[in-house]
Amino acid sequence: MAEYFSTNLKHLREQKGLSQNKLGAMIGVNQTTIARWEDDNRVPTIDNAIDVAYALNVSLTDLLGKDLRFDNAQMVDIETNTVRIPVLGVIKAGIPIEAQQNIIDYIEIPKQWTLGGKYFYGLKVSGDSMSPKYNDNDIVIFEQNNDYNLANNKDCAVMVNGNDATFKKVKITENALYLQPYNINYDTTDYSKEQIENLPVRIIGIAREKRTKIN
Repeated sequence: MAEYFSTNLKHLREQKGLSQNKLGAMIGVNQTTIARWEDDNRVPTIDNAIDVAYALNVSLTDLLGKDLRFDNAQMVDIETNTVRIPVLGVIKAGIPIEAQQNIIDYIEIPKQWTLGGKYFYGLKVSGDSMSPKYNDNDIVIFEQNNDYNLANNKDCAVMVNGNDATFKKVKITENALYLQPYNINYDTTDYSKEQIENLPVRIIGIAREKRTKIN
């Protein structure tokens, strides 16, 4: 059995306030067996190890493969005023924002932004269609939102026709939706109500903040 089992067993048992008798009763062995495991005088079966991991609410991999006595990330709930969110290179069509895998970095945002179950993600700007307000390699933080009313006159991430997301200012009128670049060298694209429904055109995030790295 892996080298950390005995020390992790004792550490986690004591941390949870369990006696050897109590833990033994939870997994169907006697106190003597628990004591021998902790003294490293007896090797548990894999089934026993799985039962211990379940009883102590720890993964079997961690129980056997790392010294949990010094793993603060597992043991301490550290209060913080910030949370980390993923920065995506692109957004892939058909995949929920929270399930995107093309993460290129993480950045911190104020924890209070996420109150009420709000979800945020970052996108790295590629190209100059949103210049001069946003420049190539800027990180834009978006609040995940698909409300067309809230998106009006806002800078948004928009999914069109099942392609990767585009980043433009959204203008909504009674009959159409417009995606406007800030760079005058690029054209505005417009979509009718029918196109919005059939393509479809989906709002997937509203820009909250821009972060620029100074080289």
